[in-house]
Order: sequence, then structure tokens, then C-alpha cells
Amino acid sequence: MTAPKTRKDLALAPVAVEIDRNLRRLRAKTPSEVDYEVSLELDKPAIPNTREMRAERLLMVALRGVDMHGWDAGLTEDLSAVRLTGGSVSLDIAIGASAMEFIAEPVAV
Repeated sequence: MTAPKTRKDLALAPVAVEIDRNLRRLRAKTPSEVDYEVSLELDKPAIPNTREMRAERLLMVALRGVDMHGWDAGLTEDLSAVRLTGGSVSLDIAIGASAMEFIAEPVAV
């Protein structure tokens, strides 16, 4: 068992739960539905519609409304998870297959 080593470590669970909650509603959707939900949530189109921009937008939705309590978040190199860092441990939260597909390829309109 890993015990918290700093005060910041105590805030990891609530941060992770909120990010997971934001991602949970995207995991059961198709890539085109993920695209729609991300655009709706951010209220702006993805311009330019590049892989990097789609990844950035998905991360924005994952972190929306989350009090980070000093934790840092970014997508993993393989774009499969949100990685929380900044405490004595790090934690990866899976984004889901549809979200990964959404990032990888633009949705055909």
C-alpha cells in the first residue's frame, strides 16, 4: 500500500474521480458522438482540426470544472490516458477507445 507522503497526495483521489466522471460519459459513445460532445461542451469548433488540437480539446473536457489541487495533468504519449503528476506518485486515467479514435482520426462529416 502506498501511503500519502505530502498534503497534496491527499487530494489525488478527488481530482481523479472528477476527471474520471468527465471522461465516463464519453467512453460509451462513438468517435463521432465524442466529437459532437467535445464541440458542444467547449462551444467552439476545432480549428485547425489536427490530431494535436483534438487531443488538447479532449483534455480540456476531461479537466473541465475540476479543482486540480495543485496536480498537473496531460495526456500520455500514446494518448490513451490522462496522467496526473506533481505529488509523490502519478496516476493514469484511461480515456477510452472511442476517445482515442476521436483523437487519432478526424470524424467524417
